[in-house]
Amino acid sequence: MKQLRDRVQQLAQANQAQIVAIRRHLHENPELSFQEFNTAKFIAKTLREFGFEVQEGIANTGLVVVIKGKNPSKRTIALRGDIDALPIQEENTVSYKSKVEGVMHACGHDVHTSSLIGTALILHSLQAEFEGTVKLIFQPAEEKAPGGAINMIKEGVLQNPAPAIILGQHVCPIIPIGKVGFTKGTVMASADEIYITVKGKGGHAASPHAAVDPILIASHIIVALQQIVSRNTDPLKPCVLSICQIKAGEATNVIPEIVNLSGTIRTVSEEWRKEAHKKITHLCQSIAEGMGGTCEVNIGQGYPPTYNHPVMTERTFEAACNYMGHDNVHYMDMNMGGEDFAYYAQQIPGCFYMIGIQNIDKGINSFVHTPTFDVDEKVLEIAPGLMAWLALHELAVSED
Repeated sequence: MKQLRDRVQQLAQANQAQIVAIRRHLHENPELSFQEFNTAKFIAKTLREFGFEVQEGIANTGLVVVIKGKNPSKRTIALRGDIDALPIQEENTVSYKSKVEGVMHACGHDVHTSSLIGTALILHSLQAEFEGTVKLIFQPAEEKAPGGAINMIKEGVLQNPAPAIILGQHVCPIIPIGKVGFTKGTVMASADEIYITVKGKGGHAASPHAAVDPILIASHIIVALQQIVSRNTDPLKPCVLSICQIKAGEATNVIPEIVNLSGTIRTVSEEWRKEAHKKITHLCQSIAEGMGGTCEVNIGQGYPPTYNHPVMTERTFEAACNYMGHDNVHYMDMNMGGEDFAYYAQQIPGCFYMIGIQNIDKGINSFVHTPTFDVDEKVLEIAPGLMAWLALHELAVSED
């Protein structure tokens, strides 16, 4: 296996420049969730130029490439990368800065996509060296519920051939370049959206007694909602509730009729997730009614918790150590972000791992979903090679 590992590393290094160019094109031309039409065309064109057959139009803009080894029917595994961007105005001054006003690859999906293309190139070069089949999934709309994963699954992406397991990766700005992190069990939280409409009675600000102030009601609701976490949640099961938007009023001297609040709740327990939704609704409506107003609560169910199969994660951890060295691979705590990779992992064993992109010396340490997010492009050698190696390792696993 050492000889094969060395070949993977050599191919990853040799391919880096063209993978960087692909990533930069994607970064300059981002598209939002469910709108990745040009992105999908570019991915398909690029893959066909490299000699791959591409299945397009899965869940509108999703793509699949299948790479067959010596004995294609032996074992099939899936590799997933996401392709969409975020509604963020980029503030970096790099040559490959986004050309699209208000849209940016601020979560590294340009890296995930280009890296997966790099993995495809490596595996294509090594087809004579492995048995089984690899299915590469280029998935749209990870950033916006209901997400692209669930729609691709409905359209049969996990069939014909059916993979035994699935691997996914995500760039991580708190991990230095050259290192990678794994988590056994729950790796990311569920992610649900909260929408609250508080209704009162408008009036003149100088005569609050003649009105029912929805801003005051909303303020009490925002504060009270924190007790859902601090006094109702099992402290051994993480939960986050954040109200992130408040919209109300048009003037300094007018009490408005309506206040709109929105936010998110993140949990790691499906049982508590359902209970928390009920408690949020009851609390908001009770406070509003007690203060003379009314309240409508709508909780949009997002992605479930992302779960890493423990045995599979142990295997991939050891394989990563073999590829990168034990000092560069570590176990890490779960985080409260959400990922629609969770839907794949509900269907088949999955492992979703974090790959480092931070380089403080180069000033690359901004968090995901920020206007200054960027990556150390050394990752475009490391990530394709590591995923190819993990794929080869999983293909060799006995299913007896």
